[in-house]
Amino acid sequence: MINIKDIEPKVLWSHFSDLNAIPRPSKKEDRIITFMMNFGQNLGLQTIKDKVGNVIIKKPASIGMENHKTVILQSHLDMVHQKNDETKFDFNNQGIEMYVDGDWVKANGTTLGADNGIGVASIMAILSSTKISHPPLEALFTIDEETGMTGAKGIDPSMFDGEILLNLDTEDDDELSIGCAGGIDTNTSFSYNQEPVYGNAIFIELSVKGLIGGHSGMDIDKGRGNANKFMNRILYHLYSKIQYQLISLKGGSLRNAIPRESKAIITVKENTFETLKIEFNKISEIILKEYRLVETDLFFKLKKVSNTSNSAIKKAELYNILNTIYSVYNGVYRMNPSINGLVETSSNLARVVISEGSFTTESLQRSSSETSKYDIANSIKGAFKSMGCSVIQSGDYPGWEPNKESAILNIMISIYKDLFCEEPQVKACHGGLECGIFSKHLPNVDMISFGPNIRGAHSPDEKCQISSVQKFWKYLLYVLKSVPKKK
Repeated sequence: MINIKDIEPKVLWSHFSDLNAIPRPSKKEDRIITFMMNFGQNLGLQTIKDKVGNVIIKKPASIGMENHKTVILQSHLDMVHQKNDETKFDFNNQGIEMYVDGDWVKANGTTLGADNGIGVASIMAILSSTKISHPPLEALFTIDEETGMTGAKGIDPSMFDGEILLNLDTEDDDELSIGCAGGIDTNTSFSYNQEPVYGNAIFIELSVKGLIGGHSGMDIDKGRGNANKFMNRILYHLYSKIQYQLISLKGGSLRNAIPRESKAIITVKENTFETLKIEFNKISEIILKEYRLVETDLFFKLKKVSNTSNSAIKKAELYNILNTIYSVYNGVYRMNPSINGLVETSSNLARVVISEGSFTTESLQRSSSETSKYDIANSIKGAFKSMGCSVIQSGDYPGWEPNKESAILNIMISIYKDLFCEEPQVKACHGGLECGIFSKHLPNVDMISFGPNIRGAHSPDEKCQISSVQKFWKYLLYVLKSVPKKK
């Protein structure tokens, strides 16, 4: 087995390995904050924890670069914690288990944390080096990027002198990001009435598994299936064919990940079990046929289980829930009319839970247009309000307006062409980058986002390409020593 710390550049992968030994879910970053504070202080650098928990480490310029513009290097400390259903893993106490597969670093059944741990590790490698040529640096390690961007929202602009901000959170190594979508969360809840379970009923578990999932911004246009919508489609079909009762349902996990799995418990009477299997297989085959070219590992499963509850949703309320979920928009809502191939507006029904009298959902709407963002958010809100749900919309954050006249962009395009003999892709993305928020706090700072190839972010299929990290690292170091002088 190849040791992660032996991969080149060793200093970067060593820091990444150290990061991944520390649990760092969003909203629970205390341990990683302490780690970063100790890291900066042990280097003898000015190290600050701001009022919301962001860590700022300042490093003077290397010899000869003192008169160059100060650069803010930025990445977020938190990571998405997601695992396969069958993987036994305690995110609160275990470090990520990594391994090398050819040119890729992967994790055993969990997210890898390359989003945005590779960016954090890159900055740590620069801060700890005595040989890298660089201008004055302000390293900004934000918290809670994945579940609300509260770290970015809470920065104090007076703490920064930087004129350029390099965000190391893009996932294609030939791409320079100059814009991104904003977003808003829509969370709903509803208390439903229950009824007794049938006498002598059979309890059945229905499962949707094997979906690719992925990032609800970057992957929303790839035609992937949504486990919550699939399960609802199955239950809706069965509702019209046989009499059953729904005991519970749990689908999806995180509001910014396309849901990969869903599980429901229903009951049927003994004499309808064979009909249930026939109808379940029928609707499953239809979905498999529709998605066969995209979701090659998708499968549906039906099995008998032991008694789990004496109560089920009342039939009329179940029908309302199924109709509501069916009507909730999911996927690409509108493409950007001015940038070819870019999603403008989307929605992801990320989580659906039905249990013990409570029906809750979580979804995330994204758009590079503020008006379209509120339009799709109101569409989702209206669907749930119609059935009487309580709806809370929060976590609203702005998009990042592209600036094609950016001075650092022109410098980075030139460097990229010189190093790699090809043109970089200059584009905006549909993911949410903290630059949108930074641009409000630091309106005069020139910003750009870039990074190495990361695939399957926000899912247990996440992987990071070793050769791409090497390319990114070389590029980053050239950019730092090419930063222009102060005027």
